[in-house]
Amino acid sequence: MADKAHAAVAEPAERTRTKPRQQQQKPKPRRQPRYNVILWDDDDHSYEYVIIMMKELFGHVFEKGVQIAVEVDTLGRAICLTTTLEHAELKRDQIHAYGKDILISRCKGSMSATIEPVPGD
Repeated sequence: MADKAHAAVAEPAERTRTKPRQQQQKPKPRRQPRYNVILWDDDDHSYEYVIIMMKELFGHVFEKGVQIAVEVDTLGRAICLTTTLEHAELKRDQIHAYGKDILISRCKGSMSATIEPVPGD
């Protein structure tokens, strides 16, 4: 028993302090830049064409289709969607491939659309 009384006890090794897991800062994921899909006005497409196209390509409800049709007619352009570059390019290409308006005989093809970066994004 006397031997045990004089036995050396190992001290725990000193550890460096690290932040608890909850406090460690992880890099925030970068948000992709946003782009507007712009539909351009012309005289060769009807409101009905725009409304149906907005429903089929973008899933917009009737009222949103009407709003875009009125805006493109009065302002010369309308934003159909704001999204990532890749998705915006797809939607622009779908507008270009949509086809002519059968309600207007002089119509030769699809409407025109472009994409542009969201200002300040």
